[in-house]
Amino acid sequence: MKQLWNEIQPVDRYQVSSNGMLHEYDGKVISLLYQPLIGVNCYSLYMTLWNEIEVSRVWSEEWTHYHLMNFLSLNLRDIYDARLKLEGIGLLKTYVKNMNEDRLFIYELQPPLSPEQFFTDGILNVFLFKQLGRQHFLRLKNMFTDPALKKAEYQNITRSFQEVFMSGSEDHFLHDIEAHEGSKINENLQFQTRTSPNEIKIEEVDFDFDLFLSGLKGLILPQKVMTAQVRDAIYKLSFLYHINAIDMQNIFLSALNAEQNIDIDDLRKAARDWYQLEHANDLPKLVDRIQPLKDRTSSELGDTREEKLIHYLETTSPRQLLIDISDGAEPSKADLQAVEDIMFQQQLSAGVVNVLIQYVLLKTDMKLTKNYMEKIASHWTRKKVKTVKEAMELAKNEHRQYQQWADTKSEQKNARKKPIRTEKLPEWFVEKDETQPKNNKSNQTAESVEEKRRRLESIQQKYKK
Repeated sequence: MKQLWNEIQPVDRYQVSSNGMLHEYDGKVISLLYQPLIGVNCYSLYMTLWNEIEVSRVWSEEWTHYHLMNFLSLNLRDIYDARLKLEGIGLLKTYVKNMNEDRLFIYELQPPLSPEQFFTDGILNVFLFKQLGRQHFLRLKNMFTDPALKKAEYQNITRSFQEVFMSGSEDHFLHDIEAHEGSKINENLQFQTRTSPNEIKIEEVDFDFDLFLSGLKGLILPQKVMTAQVRDAIYKLSFLYHINAIDMQNIFLSALNAEQNIDIDDLRKAARDWYQLEHANDLPKLVDRIQPLKDRTSSELGDTREEKLIHYLETTSPRQLLIDISDGAEPSKADLQAVEDIMFQQQLSAGVVNVLIQYVLLKTDMKLTKNYMEKIASHWTRKKVKTVKEAMELAKNEHRQYQQWADTKSEQKNARKKPIRTEKLPEWFVEKDETQPKNNKSNQTAESVEEKRRRLESIQQKYKK
């Protein structure tokens, strides 16, 4: 994982640009529709960058990031995390140019989706509904709607251009070549304009579309069914509701109408019904891939090994933690699915899940045993664990109970064999739990398991420096 200082430093300079003119109405959309999803830090950063652009211009002056830190009263990590959220939700694009030892960032502000685009997006509107609840969600929707004009009851008597104007014979109408040449601009300039916002795009890497299509080969479906819009909706729904290719086949078929066509609204409803059936009538929530800012307790420049380890766990996604443990190898889909299920079902933050992963791996021979993880995770949820430090302390205090759960599971599988366990624990656990019995004998025979253990411990060891 790259350290923050490799990504951005306070002395790095930046300029703000906008992808077209931003209007006052855009601020209302960002404040009321986006802010509940991205939080106050992201909102403050966007509005501050916007205000740095001169009136009726699309470029700001050049500043250093010290300016942002002082202006927003935020540290560099908070600003960096807010920037990533703005990028992810489509409100910001970032460009960087390296000049010897200096770096210049360009922050290009993107216009938000229109209210119609937002409420029909299929992802953002669902997350907003979950965040605010039905009553406030409908109240917001009413704020952005007006009575529609019933045009069918009226006759359109609008005149066309050629009905109102005509081309005269004056000299200045004859200079069309000069007019066209005079309208061109230098390649270093751009016209002030209003650009269309970019909708949220879901990457295709997390959904096996070929496997999805293979299950439909035996069916006679019109070619027009799999349109670009339907394909995009499938990717969005797979991300939103965590639907794999096999389950998506059944959802897709249930949404087919009598004419063998797909209505995207019916497809969304079928996916939503499937998710609510699987998750006790609940809806998905937008979850951070790293620890939320409000639940962090460490700083970039920690004094102790434990503080630096806590900072690492707070600023690393569970997926990246698994990659670091495996020395760069991608984690299996089963492991990722188990981690995501716990994050969504148990509502645990990413940093707390990192502690859980580290603890479980060292207690179950470097295997992510899902049932064991879920049992501990449900206990942490009931105890309302929010921070990495709280998770570490609870793991220490409840270690004997967790050990019994692991032993019980092992005894059920090996009724005739008495398990011989090695007390292998995370370094943050051992440092303050010196009362635990020491056992120098190891029942590990597979060299690969020991290598993975060492890699996991090496992540902690690098913070000794």
